[in-house]
Amino acid sequence: MEIGYSVIIYTILVLMLVSYVFMRKHKRKFNGKLRLPPGSMGLPYIGETLQLYSQDPNVFFTNKQKRYGEIFKTHILGCPCVMLASPEAARFVLVKQAHLFKPTYPRSKERMIGPSALFFTQGDYHMRIRKLVQSCLSPEALRAIVPEIERIVVSMLDSLDHGQVINTFHTMKKLSFDVGILTIFGGKLEERYKVELKKNYFIVDKGYNSFPTNIPWTLYNRAIQARKRLSEILSEIMHERRKKGEVEKDLLGCLMESRDEKGELQLNDEQISDNIIGVLFAAQDTTASVLTWILKYLGEDPKLLEAVKVEQMGIYETNECGSQPLTWAQTRSMTLTNRVILETLRMASIISFTFREAVADVEYKGFLIPKGWKVMPLFRNIHHNPDFFSEPDKFDPSRFMNAPKPNTFLPFGSGVHACPGNELAKLEILILVHHLVTKYRFEVVGYQTEIEYGPFPVPRHGLPARLRRAPGPSA
Repeated sequence: MEIGYSVIIYTILVLMLVSYVFMRKHKRKFNGKLRLPPGSMGLPYIGETLQLYSQDPNVFFTNKQKRYGEIFKTHILGCPCVMLASPEAARFVLVKQAHLFKPTYPRSKERMIGPSALFFTQGDYHMRIRKLVQSCLSPEALRAIVPEIERIVVSMLDSLDHGQVINTFHTMKKLSFDVGILTIFGGKLEERYKVELKKNYFIVDKGYNSFPTNIPWTLYNRAIQARKRLSEILSEIMHERRKKGEVEKDLLGCLMESRDEKGELQLNDEQISDNIIGVLFAAQDTTASVLTWILKYLGEDPKLLEAVKVEQMGIYETNECGSQPLTWAQTRSMTLTNRVILETLRMASIISFTFREAVADVEYKGFLIPKGWKVMPLFRNIHHNPDFFSEPDKFDPSRFMNAPKPNTFLPFGSGVHACPGNELAKLEILILVHHLVTKYRFEVVGYQTEIEYGPFPVPRHGLPARLRRAPGPSA
């Protein structure tokens, strides 16, 4: 307990110091002609950090919007922030004036993944990496790996201890990790490398959101050591490929063979490792969270579940009761299931907001956003605004029979930093839902209303559920 209190006191003192220095440095901005957005900066030095973490973050932001409007200021985690809760403001920051707002992450998280990873970078380097990643995650590239993703899904479902209660979120994390490995390394990665990558990755994953105290035996320290091991493993894999003269069309191969206009290699091994680990992170927790919420929503609505099953059984029977593999065209024909995915992305809003930092003083609608302030477009607030989505707290996939208004649906972000893996995530989800509803019966254990954050929102305890094989011809 003494150690816990010491950490809390130390954290507060650090936040107070950072806040004091920052406010002194930028004091001149409060005396200009433009006024700051309305809002509260909270207590001296520590701001409203305690309020944010003592309640559901979504409640915190929603209450602020109700009181101050669609643009307001606050002070959290040692940083003055401007929150934006309108589609126009989100587009302003992420698309129209994106050059005025840089991505910003805590230094500890950059160190954990790697500073050269796609989502930490800007400019020409960012665009080069983004094009490489997009080329490997395009519909054309994904079409070729549908059978392999299906094999992973079938193997995972078969391996579960049927009838026993599972932690849905943890199960889906393992699935997403295996799909990520397939996408990055193709289907030829040796089993010993898979085992080592998985072991060390999950150590890093566990320490990613821990308090960044780099002393022996802490979660953060163990994660840093595992991160070093991941780089070593990736270097070994790259060395073997070069030794064999292998040129693969998977993501690793694209990064390794990337060349500039002079024909020279563009990326060193450290940059490649950072981006591989970054893709693993981006591909795992978010997709696993969406899958978990989909099963929750389907489990709570028997009529919707039955309608999804009817759609999927039509494809199942066309494929001779599963004896033929799914095709890319079939996954594109799952219209109801796709609407369920879209409504889950809106309702759960896995990415509730994103962080940017103003690189200059910016004026927006008569307000000043000072240089150095954090700027947070609030996706969830937009997704739950009744002006754009009627009865926003009701799960209703039919609302996506028509396209939402521009900039009101941003589950993967927007602009040059939008998630490039959204099609892979949807494909994985469609394949999982197909096999789950045609071959199995699942039930959520207990009444799930509470949410936990780690950092993405998931039902409490990872949605405990029980899975059984379906009787009859679909078994």
